[in-house]
Amino acid sequence: MPSCKSCQNQFEITPEDKAFLARLSIPNPVECPVCRENRRLTFRNEKTLYLRNCALCNRQTVSIYSPDKKLTTYCQSCWWSDNWDQLAHGKDFDFSRPFSEQFAELIKVQPLLMLFGKNSQNSEYVNQETDDKNCYMNAGGHYNEDSYYCTYSIWSKNTVDCYWVMRSERLYQCIKCENCFGSTYLQECENCSDCHYSRDLKGCNNCFGCFGLRHKEYCFFNQQLTKEEYLQKIKEYLSNPDQAFKESQRHFLKYPHRAVNIVNCENCTGDDMLNCKNTHEGYLAEKTHDCKYCYVAIDIKDSMDITSFGWGEMLYNLASSGDDYNCMACTSTWTLHFCQYCFVCLNCDYLFGCVGLHRKKYCILNKQYTKEEYETLLPKIIEHMKKTGEYGQFFDPKISPFCYNETVAQQYYPLTKEQALAKGYNWKDTDQREYQPATKEILACNDCGKNYKTIEPEKKFYKTMHIQTPTQCPDCRQKFRLSLRNPRHLFLRACAKCNTPIQTTYSPERQEIVYCEKCYLETTY
Repeated sequence: MPSCKSCQNQFEITPEDKAFLARLSIPNPVECPVCRENRRLTFRNEKTLYLRNCALCNRQTVSIYSPDKKLTTYCQSCWWSDNWDQLAHGKDFDFSRPFSEQFAELIKVQPLLMLFGKNSQNSEYVNQETDDKNCYMNAGGHYNEDSYYCTYSIWSKNTVDCYWVMRSERLYQCIKCENCFGSTYLQECENCSDCHYSRDLKGCNNCFGCFGLRHKEYCFFNQQLTKEEYLQKIKEYLSNPDQAFKESQRHFLKYPHRAVNIVNCENCTGDDMLNCKNTHEGYLAEKTHDCKYCYVAIDIKDSMDITSFGWGEMLYNLASSGDDYNCMACTSTWTLHFCQYCFVCLNCDYLFGCVGLHRKKYCILNKQYTKEEYETLLPKIIEHMKKTGEYGQFFDPKISPFCYNETVAQQYYPLTKEQALAKGYNWKDTDQREYQPATKEILACNDCGKNYKTIEPEKKFYKTMHIQTPTQCPDCRQKFRLSLRNPRHLFLRACAKCNTPIQTTYSPERQEIVYCEKCYLETTY
């Protein structure tokens, strides 16, 4: 097995991997899957937002690029307009230099979208979102309304501080839930209403601190109560969220946990997978077929090394994109066909090494070519990149327009400032003006000390749901949610009931009782 060029850990390249890469004429990877995903995440800034002036109309707007970065950024209206020349910075490919250097120069001069998204109303502070209404600080979701601080939320309304919730309403601090209503602190629940601090419930109403129940009502820590007994019991706990959370987490350890959550799938490995086929190492994947190393993926086929992507086919090393076909090493793109090494490009065909283009075709480094010229030059560039060892690799994190600690990479693969700088990554230092002592007018996070605010619709939500105003900043609340998620890694372990060897995202040293799929399905609570 080869050793990873970045972390030196050994990793496997299977015959199936080699066959897929050979079909696309891509060399075998030189980094392990973890380091490959880390690269992709260094180009994804979800919620580190700033105010910055549009370089064309000078209007101040919300941006994922801090004002101190020497970049050209346009607001949505200007970027999509015909008031500028998209190809003004196009240049010839220089075969005496690595591609990465030339691409980095293009990023610095080509106009970039302040935020990535479309079709949202009264939602200036959302990113990587589409079709939102009255939302604030959401990322990675679609079709949400009156929702705040959510990640990967779809078709939901009045949800706050949630991660991967679908078709739900009035939820707070919920993780991976679907068709739920009026609930708080749920994880992996479906079709539930008025439930709190519970996990792995289906079809339940009015349950508190419960685990693994099906179609139950008025249960308190898995104990059946009358309606009157239940309402009396939960009064104390609802007013003390710390106590409720800690006791519920201890209670969950009494019950068998499913090794991996793979539902209606065929020949799949990973966790949190639904309606997938022939997908391996898939995590938060739905309707993926013939894929491998997919992290947050919906409706993709015949693809490998995918992060935060929906609706595509024949893809390799893509991130933060959607509706692409036969593409490689692209990020923040939408509706591309036969494109490679593109950043912030939309509705384009046959691009290579392009930045900030829309509705273009046959361009290399933002320079326009004829179809014949493009097809003649492209193989020469690919051969050059194979010699430099760049072809097939995702963009170098050193040329990312974001500092490492502004990106999602810091959430999943945290580094200290010293570690990041040693790798050659950029780092954004703390602004001490954002860490003032708490007063009646200023909120300060109990965990990190950073100042934060609550908007009026958010306050109304807390009042309606009878929830205390959070004492942690949005970043620390997101960190809390991610801490409850299992790692995106499979461990070998034995089923606690039948001793059959299993693969699970629960590491062997963890306290949870873990069952294989057969034993789990036979268990009643």
